[in-house]
Amino acid sequence: MVDIERVSSQSMDIENADLEKLRAVFPQCFSEGKLDISKLLALFGQYDDNDFEKYKFEWKGKSECYRIAGKRSTGTLRPCPEESVNFDTTNNIYIEGDNLEVLKLLQSSYYNKVKMIYIDPPYNTGNDFVYEDDFKDPMTKYKEVTQQTTKSNPETMGRFHTNWLNMMYPRLRLAANLLRDDGVIFISIDETELHNLKKICDEVFGEENFVADFVWHNKRGGGNDAKFVAVEHEYVIMYAKNVHELAELFVPFSPQYLLRYKEEDEIGKYYWDTFKRKSGKQYYPITCPDGSVLQYDELGNPISWLRSEARFKEDLSKGEVRIVKIKDNWSVQFKQRLPEGKKPRTIFLEESIFENQGTTADGSGETLELFCKNVFDNPKPTALIKHLLSFNTSNNDIILDFFAGSGTTADAVMQLNKEDNSKRQFIMVQLPEKTDEKSEAYKAGYKNICEIGKERIRRAGKKIKEDAGLTAPADLDIGFRCLRLDESNMKPVYYTPDEVGQQDLFSLVDNVKEDRTPEDLLFQVMLDLGVLLSSPIEVKEIAGKKVFNVADGFLLACFDHNVTEETVKAIAQMKPYYAVFCDSSMANDSVATNFEQIFETYSPDTVRKVL
Repeated sequence: MVDIERVSSQSMDIENADLEKLRAVFPQCFSEGKLDISKLLALFGQYDDNDFEKYKFEWKGKSECYRIAGKRSTGTLRPCPEESVNFDTTNNIYIEGDNLEVLKLLQSSYYNKVKMIYIDPPYNTGNDFVYEDDFKDPMTKYKEVTQQTTKSNPETMGRFHTNWLNMMYPRLRLAANLLRDDGVIFISIDETELHNLKKICDEVFGEENFVADFVWHNKRGGGNDAKFVAVEHEYVIMYAKNVHELAELFVPFSPQYLLRYKEEDEIGKYYWDTFKRKSGKQYYPITCPDGSVLQYDELGNPISWLRSEARFKEDLSKGEVRIVKIKDNWSVQFKQRLPEGKKPRTIFLEESIFENQGTTADGSGETLELFCKNVFDNPKPTALIKHLLSFNTSNNDIILDFFAGSGTTADAVMQLNKEDNSKRQFIMVQLPEKTDEKSEAYKAGYKNICEIGKERIRRAGKKIKEDAGLTAPADLDIGFRCLRLDESNMKPVYYTPDEVGQQDLFSLVDNVKEDRTPEDLLFQVMLDLGVLLSSPIEVKEIAGKKVFNVADGFLLACFDHNVTEETVKAIAQMKPYYAVFCDSSMANDSVATNFEQIFETYSPDTVRKVL
C-alpha cells in the first residue's frame, strides 16, 4: 500500500534542498550527516587557513539574514476573486503581502522559472518604509504591522545602512532561486546604497555574474533642490543568474538610427559606408577607375581594408562595393545592410546610459493621466521598464517585481505585449503600506499602496485596449489574479502530525480554520505541490461534491465533507498526478478503508495527499 502523504502547509525547505544537492554531488564531504566545510574546500585545492584578514563584507545582523532567508514560512496565499480582473483566464498574478514571506511561498511553484526580475526597492533616504523582520514569528509580526501602521521609518532609523542591508539581503537570496539559468535581475537604486547593493549582489549572484550598472537620466533640472550638485541620474544595476547561459542582449534600433538606411535594392535597405578600417590586417592595393592606386594614406601608412582582397573583388563585381570620387579624392565604400529578421536589432551592451527612457516626471504624468490625481510619489516611467523588457524577454516569459509600488512593471508588460503581440506574464508583490492621511491617494479612497497598484493595473489595461482599438491582440491579457498573504489555513494541531498515525488520518476532527474556504485550501495545496498560481482552474461537481481540476487534470482536489466512494472512484478514474482531500473528507470508515484500494485499482501512480 502506498502511504498517503500530508500537505506540508509550509514553504519549501530551501536549506535542506540545497544541502541534499550538495550531498548528492559530494557525499565525501559529509561526516555524521553534517557538511565538513574543510573537506569541501580541499576538493578544489582551497584550504581553511583561518585567515581573519581576508576581504569580507560584514555588518551587524548578517548571520541573522541567513537564518531569516532559510526559515520556512507557515503563511499562505488566499485568493481574492472580487479584487481580480479575469480571475479564471488571466496568467498574471498580484500578491498583497510582505515580500519576504511571499518569496518563500513562491519557491516551490516558481523555482528556476522567472526570466526577469525588476525591483525598485526603498532607497534608504529616511522616508522609505523598511520594517524589521522577525526571525522567530514572521507571520505574527507581519499581521501586527499591517493591522496597525505601515508608514515610512523615522529619519533616525531609515538612514542606518545596517537596517537596509538586513532588509535587502534575505530577499535577494530568495529571489535568486526563482531566476531561470538565463534569467537576469535589474535593480533601481540611487547613490546612497549603490555601493552596498553591489556588494550584496556580488555575494548572492556571484561577482562573475555582474553584467553592468547603467546610468538612468531620471530628471531634467532640479538644481534648486541640490545642496552642492544637481544630481539628475539614478542607477540600474544588472546581474545574470549565469552569464554563461545569458544570450546576447539586443534592443530595437531607434527611429533616428534607421534614418541612415536611405538606399534600398532588391535585397533590402542599406547605406554606403567606408571600406577603410582604423585597425586590421587586410592590406592590399586597390586600383581606381582612373588607374591610380589606393594603398597608403596621406601619412604613408598602409591602409587597412574591411575585407580580404578576394572578398573585395567578389563584392565589387556584385555591386556591393563601389569606388567613387568625393572632392577630388577616391573613396572605397560598401553597402552596410540592415540586419536580417523581422525587427532590426542592435547590441544593448554598447549603451551604458539610459538617456531617453523616460523620467520620474514622466512616471508621475502617467499615473496622473490614469487617476487624475497625484496618488503615488515618484513612480518609475513605463518607458524605462519597457526598455529593459524589450531586449531581455519574449513570449510567455515570467517577469517578477516584488517591490511593485504603483504597478509600473505590470503596466509596462501589458503595453509591450500589445506592441509585439506577445504573452509575457507578470507577478507583482507589494506590502500593503498605508497611505498618509493627508495625501491625495488617501483622500481619493486608497488606504494603502496595494489598492493603488491594483487599480492602476485595472485602468492601464482598459486604456491599453481602448487606445489600440481593433489593432489590440484578441487574447491580450490585461487581467490579474489577486492573492493575499495570510496566516495558515490550518489549526495549530496540524503542525504536530507525528502524533497521528496513518490509520487515523481520515478520522480526525476538521483541522481547517472555520473562516477558510475550499478556494483558500486549493491555493495552499498549489503552493505546496509546486503548481503555478496562474494555472487554469475548473470546478466540477462529482456525486454532489465540489472538485477542483487544476492544470487540465494535473491536480484534482476535493475539500468537501461526507465524500463517498462514488466521488473517490470518479477522481481516481481521471488519473490525476495529484489527488488531495481533507483529513475529515470521508463520509464514513468504510470509504476511508476502501480509499487506497480504489486508487490502487484505477490510478496506482497518482500521488495521494491529505490536508
